[in-house]
Amino acid sequence: MATGQALKIYDVDAETAPYLVRYDEFAAGSFADAHSHRPGHLNYTSHGTMTIVTQGRSLVAPPQYGIWIPPAVEHNCYVPQAAVYRSFYVQPALCTGLPQHACIIRISAIARSILADLAQRDIRRPATPEDLRLAEVMVDQLRLAPPEHSFLPSAQSKALLAVLDALKAEPSSRRTMADWAASVHMTERTLARHCHQELGMGLAEWRQRLRHLCAVDALGQGQTVQEIAFDLGYSTASAFIAMFQRAAGMPPEQFRREFSSAVAE
Repeated sequence: MATGQALKIYDVDAETAPYLVRYDEFAAGSFADAHSHRPGHLNYTSHGTMTIVTQGRSLVAPPQYGIWIPPAVEHNCYVPQAAVYRSFYVQPALCTGLPQHACIIRISAIARSILADLAQRDIRRPATPEDLRLAEVMVDQLRLAPPEHSFLPSAQSKALLAVLDALKAEPSSRRTMADWAASVHMTERTLARHCHQELGMGLAEWRQRLRHLCAVDALGQGQTVQEIAFDLGYSTASAFIAMFQRAAGMPPEQFRREFSSAVAE
C-alpha cells in the first residue's frame, strides 16, 4: 500500500444482497473524498483509528468503536495511521431501528467475533442460512449499542475549545483543572460545567480518551511502551499500561502483536 493514497470508493449501490462485508488494509494517511452509499454501513478498524467527517461533524473512532453511516449520507474519511479495516453494509429496508444520524457505536464482543469470523472465511455476501443468521445478529448488536455523539467530542464555546486545542497540541500536559480554568479566565466550577454541558464528560475523561487515541496510533508506528508513556505524560510505564488496558481491554504489547498479525494475514 502506498502511504497517503486516495482510497477507491467501494461501489455497492447496485448490490441486491441484504448484507455486504468488506475487508481491507489502509496505509497511514489514506483518505477518501466525500461520497455516499445507498445502503447504511458500519465502519470499523480492528486496529488503528479512523476519522469520518459527515453532517458537519468529525467522528473519530478507536478500535473498540465503529462509525455508523445511515443510508445515502455523504461522508469522507481519513486514516492517520495504518489500519485493518472492516465494513458491514445493510440495505436501506433493513435499517429499521438503526440510528438515523451518523454516530459512534461501541462494538460488542459478539459483533467483533462475527466480523472476525466472516473475515477469516472471506465471506463478502452472507448467503447461507447460517451466515445470514450471523448477519442478522450483527444488526441486532448495532441496534442494541447506545450511539455516542463522538468518542472525542468537540466544544462550542471559545474558552473550552481553546483548552481542548491546547490539550491536542500537548497531550502530555499535566496542568490541573484549576490551571486550565485560569488560562481561559474561568473558575474551576464554571469550566467543569462547560465540560459536562458541551462534552458530556469531565475534562479528565476527555483527556484520557485523547491519550488513548494517541497511544493507538503510536503503537502502530512501532514506538515502545516506555516512549509512548513518556510522550503522553505518564510518570511510569505501568500507569500508561493500566490506562490502555482499561480503554482497550488488553495491554499495549498484546494490542501491538494482534495488529502485526492482522496486517500479515
